[in-house]
Amino acid sequence: WYQRRVREHYYITNNLRMTAATIPYSSAGITSAAGVISLLDEPQIELKIFALNKLNLIVHEFWAEISDVVDKIEILYEDESFEERELSALVASKVYYHLGAYDEALHYALGAASLLDVNQPSEYVDTVVARAIDQYITQRIKLCDDNNDITIDSRLELIVEKMFQRCFDDGKYKQAVGIALESRRYDMLESAIMKSDDIPSLLSYALGIAMTLLQKRTVRNTVLQVLVRLYTNLSEPDYTNMCQCYIYLNEPQTVVNILNKLISGNEEELLMVFQICFDVYESATQHFVDEVMEGLGIKQKKEEGTAMEVESSEAVKPLEEPVKTVAQDSAIDKKRAQVGSILSGEIPITLKSQFLIRKNSSDMLVLKNCKDASRNAVCHTATVIANSLMHAGTTCDAFLRDNLDWLAKATNWAKFTATASIGVIHHGHETNALKLMSSYLPKEPGSGSPYQEGGALYALGMIHANHGAAIIPYLSEQLQTATNETVKHGGCLGLGLAAMTSKNSDIYEQLKNNLYQDDAIIGEAAGIGMGLVMMGSLDEDALSDMVQYAHETQHEKILRGLSLGIAMICYGQLEAADDTIKSLSEDKDPVLRMCGMYSVGMAYAGTGNNKAIRGLLHVAVSDVNDDVRRAAVISIGFLLFNSPEQCPNVVSLLSESYNSHVRYGAALALGISCAGSGMKEALNILEPMINDPVNYVRQGALLASAMVLVQQNDHLCPKLKTFKELFTKTMSDKHEDVMVKFGAILAQGIINAGGRNCTISMRTQYGHTNVPSVVGLLVFTHTWFWFPLSHFLCLAFQPTYLIGLNKDLKMPVMKFKSCAKPSTYAYPPLLEPPKEKEKEKVSTAILSTTAKKAAKSKTPGSATPMEVDPPAAEEKKEKKDDKKEKKDEKKEKGDEEKKDEKKDEKKEEKKKDEPKFELIANPARVLVDQRSVMDVESSSRYSSVWNRNGLGGFIVLRDNRGGTEEDIIETLQPTASTEETTPEEKEPNPPEPFEYTE
Repeated sequence: WYQRRVREHYYITNNLRMTAATIPYSSAGITSAAGVISLLDEPQIELKIFALNKLNLIVHEFWAEISDVVDKIEILYEDESFEERELSALVASKVYYHLGAYDEALHYALGAASLLDVNQPSEYVDTVVARAIDQYITQRIKLCDDNNDITIDSRLELIVEKMFQRCFDDGKYKQAVGIALESRRYDMLESAIMKSDDIPSLLSYALGIAMTLLQKRTVRNTVLQVLVRLYTNLSEPDYTNMCQCYIYLNEPQTVVNILNKLISGNEEELLMVFQICFDVYESATQHFVDEVMEGLGIKQKKEEGTAMEVESSEAVKPLEEPVKTVAQDSAIDKKRAQVGSILSGEIPITLKSQFLIRKNSSDMLVLKNCKDASRNAVCHTATVIANSLMHAGTTCDAFLRDNLDWLAKATNWAKFTATASIGVIHHGHETNALKLMSSYLPKEPGSGSPYQEGGALYALGMIHANHGAAIIPYLSEQLQTATNETVKHGGCLGLGLAAMTSKNSDIYEQLKNNLYQDDAIIGEAAGIGMGLVMMGSLDEDALSDMVQYAHETQHEKILRGLSLGIAMICYGQLEAADDTIKSLSEDKDPVLRMCGMYSVGMAYAGTGNNKAIRGLLHVAVSDVNDDVRRAAVISIGFLLFNSPEQCPNVVSLLSESYNSHVRYGAALALGISCAGSGMKEALNILEPMINDPVNYVRQGALLASAMVLVQQNDHLCPKLKTFKELFTKTMSDKHEDVMVKFGAILAQGIINAGGRNCTISMRTQYGHTNVPSVVGLLVFTHTWFWFPLSHFLCLAFQPTYLIGLNKDLKMPVMKFKSCAKPSTYAYPPLLEPPKEKEKEKVSTAILSTTAKKAAKSKTPGSATPMEVDPPAAEEKKEKKDDKKEKKDEKKEKGDEEKKDEKKDEKKEEKKKDEPKFELIANPARVLVDQRSVMDVESSSRYSSVWNRNGLGGFIVLRDNRGGTEEDIIETLQPTASTEETTPEEKEPNPPEPFEYTE
């Protein structure tokens, strides 16, 4: 019996092996896996191995049957004496994959070891590998970021290593960079970049990810240090990107070392120094720039007389050039003088002003319509604000000069706002700023309107915002000597704007003393000013002072000002501000909880931090106070401005909330994060909100839609025309609520920002967060409480310019090439004035009695004939005349139709004949999306020292035809101001002596 069983076993085993060798890979023809599954119960090891091999081939078709016996497969894997443990793990992994238990599938896939081929193209492999990478990233983050003492499974690391190698073999280096950054594998980051065919472009890609997606400060700093080392090791080091990294790392001394090295080089290196200085000025904070200038030995010489009172235009002559660079006659010192003129802002501000003055294309008819629709004080103020936003930085105050009588209707705080609007119009035009505002500024106590004087100090701060070294002494003295609360209110705002991010302790103390006066009007402005001065410092003493006083004061206005100031101090501090945010968010006072929400938005601005967003969403639906909920939703916009495409998904449900404050916050969040993008998804959410039953929700929707549509045209955004018509209709509707009209008029100013040459953006073109823009949008949200703060929005306006400069830092006559059709990025058409309808002459109606009287007068003796029907001949004549008239009308209609057809044909021909590129003269208006298609004209004598794809901002040019004379663009003078028309003009010189002869 025993021998017979052995022979049977030998026979069956051989047959099975022969059958397995002949069965193809496909499972076609098999209708059930029951037979193979039954072999798992056989005692022979060979039968079990055979069954596992078969199951591995058919598992994707019969996983449902196999899942009933997966426990048996698991037992085989756990049996250490079983020689095919890896095979059983692979089968179990595939079964769990189909069951949707991906963690178990990964667990057994790791047990499969070498049998799991990561290079095999299948959905199962992709899913398991993705799960493995996610788990590996989670463990690496705990190990590197949270300093947890954990051990990473070597098998998991092996799969990730294989994936890195697969990316290298397939040439997918960007995917490798992404995995390396997320998993904190800085060695693999360096390997991926160095193995790529285009190292500079991959470095730029990694820099962009580091600046926008990495949320933890320590990790970002480590990555930037790796990138700096790679930039340094290039055959031609990329100093511009290196300095961008050092700006974020807050290492001004390293930037100084690079500049010192290049300044002493040849002309090409000097041009690179100029380009770096422009980049530093555009991207860094005022404090960082000051440290660079100090390290280079460049001192800003402030003119005496800055703090003197302004009584006449002669008293302000020394301030016509607010900053002068101390330079000696040596060649290097002359170069340093040029560098100083860039870093001090003298040249960049002048060039921006020149661009805005030259390219100003404001639609004055829009303002006229706004003025005509203003039938109350609120709309009057809104029109003044809209005018300032529309002409921000252009120095064009024609609307104010043409409507002085209308403007004089402003009283009290409306007068304060109207005076401050001059500062918005002349924003950045620092030369002669005191002379410009001299007739409004404080002179002797009680000599002028305090609202006008306070607005003038506010305007001076707005002109010198974030660049106020020259005007700070004057504003400080005026604030110290002022006695009126309105003047002090404007002085605190102006001083805070001028000293923004300077961290100047003396100015902070002066503002704090004004805060401690416990005056509601002064305290609100002082709280905002303190935050502006200490912006982004997270200074413990400042936070302690402000929070403590916030608990003590009884004035809600002071509380709101302090809430903004505290939020600004937390700016950019990420997790370092978490303790402050937590204490504020748990406070009993709703205004301080609102401050906590804004602090989250400032601390994590642009990071898209998931934890922060979850916290804001929780508060938005759970807090008992409407102001806190509104602030929480608005702060989501600040977190997501670097990834605006995510914001509509996040706030779409909130935009339909039963709470109107949440809906308002959702609208502004969309406006802040999607500003200037023209995003369809955002507009689709905002469009129905314009018809919301609550007036302030409609106002928020109008403001947000204008922010989204700024610098768009019909080609980029087909809905532009619809929204513009909505703005016009809303502000002209006599039955519309005043609050909604206020929003519609401001929307007209926003959508035409800066003479239609500015966009709203919180990012520089190099990826850094623009501090003034963040400040401007944050304070603008408090227009809800205090309308004079709406002027802060101009800080978020970014001129979209492309300015080429030669070695002397002057604008040469040249052209840039835009590789896109002219209509793609053209200005939207101006409003056309309504056509006057020609009055049709109406024939005079003649009554029957009149006709009878006239007949009697002709034949006084004759009798009146009876009224009879006209004879048949006359009827025929009338019919013929009617037929002729109808024929003439048909001919005229036919002629008109033919003319219209010809016009349409001409338009079509124009469209067909439109060129595929455009040559734009220097300085050029270049939209953000247009930068990628910009280049220097091929036939030009100039070429850019900027080795990047696309052009934008300030571009330093090398002259390829050195020695020949250059054509330089002349500087335009600012538009005449309201003040320059009032003083007595200089009399003309007398004529030369002459003799009169007949």
